[in-house]
Formats: sequence, C-alpha cells, structure tokens
Amino acid sequence: MTERLYYADAYVTEFEARVAAVADSGRRVYLDRTAFYPTSGGQLHDTGTIAAARVIDVVDEDGRIAHVVDGTVAFTAGDAVNGRLDWQRRFDHMQQHTGQHLLSAVFEDLFGYRTVSVHFGPHSSTLDLDAESLSRDRLLGAEARANAIVMEHRPVSVEFEDAATASGLRKPSDRTGPLRIVTIDGVDRSACGDTHVRTAGEIGPVVIRGTERVRKSTRVEFICGARALHRARADFEALAAAAKSLSAAIDEVPSLVSAQALQLREAESQRKRIQAELNGYRAREFYDALAGDHKDSLRVAVVRLDERMTADEMREFAPAFAALPRAVFIGASPAARVVIVAASADSGLDAGPMLKPVLAAVGGKGGGSARLAQGTIPRAEVIAEVVEALRAQT
Repeated sequence: MTERLYYADAYVTEFEARVAAVADSGRRVYLDRTAFYPTSGGQLHDTGTIAAARVIDVVDEDGRIAHVVDGTVAFTAGDAVNGRLDWQRRFDHMQQHTGQHLLSAVFEDLFGYRTVSVHFGPHSSTLDLDAESLSRDRLLGAEARANAIVMEHRPVSVEFEDAATASGLRKPSDRTGPLRIVTIDGVDRSACGDTHVRTAGEIGPVVIRGTERVRKSTRVEFICGARALHRARADFEALAAAAKSLSAAIDEVPSLVSAQALQLREAESQRKRIQAELNGYRAREFYDALAGDHKDSLRVAVVRLDERMTADEMREFAPAFAALPRAVFIGASPAARVVIVAASADSGLDAGPMLKPVLAAVGGKGGGSARLAQGTIPRAEVIAEVVEALRAQT
C-alpha cells in the first residue's frame, strides 16, 4: 500500500520517500509514500520529478501507486528519493475540481438539477446535469451565485467520517468504512478522494463557457481560476484583432459581424442565382451545338475538366444541362479522379444505375439518383475507360 500524502494535505509539493519497487525495465516506480495524484474520479494525474526522473503519468493500481517515468531510473528498491510536483498543474486541477463541486452544489440548490457525471480536461471541464434543457437566465444565475460564494472566501475542509454515519452528502456514497469528505462551508458536502483548494476564494473566477444537449442531459462547459484568466485574455485579443480589422470599437464587433454575415449570405444567394442563369445560357449553347440530324435525338455532352471547366463549375453545370430535353451530361476530372453523370427525365437513362457498375469495374465508388450521380476512381489513368463505358450506354 502506498501512503497518499495528498489525502491529508493537497498542498504538499515536495516530499521524501523510499523506493518500494521498480518495474517495467525501470520505467515504473513504486514508493512507500507519495504526493503524486493518480488519474481518478475524472481528475487528471500529476506530473513532476522523482530524483532526476521526470514523472509523466501516475496510475492507481489497487492500493499502490505507479509513477511512470520518461526513460528509465537508476535507483532500486530501498533507495531514498525526493519527489517534487509540478505545482502549477496541480493547483490548476485543484481549482477546477473544487469549482466543479461548487457549481454542482449551486445548480442543485437553485434549480434542483443533479450532476450525473463530470469530466476534467486539459483546457476546460464539463458536468452533465439531469436537465433536458437549461435557460440562459438559469445558466447566468448559477454562474453569478458560484462567483458570489468564491468572493466570500468560504473555507474548504477535508475530514474523514465513517460511511455508516456520514450525513448531509450531496450524493450518497455506496462505499463502506472511512469516507473522505470535502466540505465547502454552508454549500456542499461530498465524498471525494481528489485534491481541492483550502478556500472558495482560491478557486478564482468561475466561467461557464456553454452548454450542449447530451441524450436527456445538459452538458455544461466551465473553467476556473487561472484558466478563466487566460481564456479571458485570449478572447480579448481575438476581439481586439477583429475590431482592428473592422476599424471599430470592440463593443461594435458583434453587430458589425452580424451585419456583414447577412450581407455575405445575400451576396452568395445572388451569386448562385446569377450562376444558375449563366449555366442555363451555357447549357443551351452547348446543347444547340450538339444538335443531330433529328430534332428529338439524344444529346450527350462529354466534358473533361482540363478542356472546358473547373470541378465546381462542372457540378453546377451538369444539372443545368440535364434540365434540357433528352440530354445527358458526362463530366470527368482526371486530377480530382471524379466522374459526374446527369440525365434528363425524358432521356430514357438513369444516372445512378449508369455510373455505379462502371465505377465498380475499375475499383471506384459512387452513385446517386436517376437524375444526378457522382463517383471517384482509384487512378486517373482509367478516366478514358470510364468515360467510354458511360458514352456507350447512350
């Protein structure tokens, strides 16, 4: 068994210990006591050093803790070693985890929403609430209440109680024997083995970044402490850059961006209308040039992209050509290895059934509807074979 120093004091950053064992060719170290927290309960593991070895992972192995190092170690069982944590990483984890306790308690106290799961990531964390939706007013209300408690600097304490007599827990525990209970004074009591700050004030600012629906729950993304400060600085820099590009004040950016987005959508709609008209004219010109001896003969347009148009132009042109009477369009791009077939309703041909077997014969894939189909070929060298096979069906 490894003595876990962080259970009693999460602020231990340096400690002395003896090596209990070394395994995995010197890459896995076991100590008689450690301040290194292993990944558990959603919280990420600590990093740091043991002697000169860099600890890159910490794993809980049924009572003993394995310290995974970068490289191999020279010491052996019985050696005395010094351990040192990466305190910035540890304190960040303490801020996020205590902040999660606070937010979970606030959501339950204000609105009755219980936390069903949590996840702590390297950049942001999430908690899932048993609520199918969460209004903006309630989201902001929970954030404001959490920050008010932070500013009250309420103490956060850790104590051990027997599971049989422990009461007032936010979430009942199914464990037996001693329970490690983390309490935010007057706010929350939770059974938890993770690391936490000493006062709510050390959590720092609590910022809710957004929500998303996950099955029948609502996932709330949040950041606390230094992460919130860094994110606020990054957001400000991004807004300042946008404001500079728009020659506007930061507060004007949202309305200007919204107005420009509307203008862009309108311009794109107009472009598509003009392009559709142009494709209609071009299709008619192409169609008339293919007139046969009889007015009602099938007109087949075969286009290679290196001859007449770009890939995007081909995708827009194909339906325009097939909108004309008894018309079939076959387009091929050797560079993109793309083939497109379009057929008019009165052509007697179906684009999808035409294209699919031809592609299969050369190892390609694709398909589509009776009017429009598209696919890819494995090699540009077979493009001529594919075009001829399609042309033969007309």
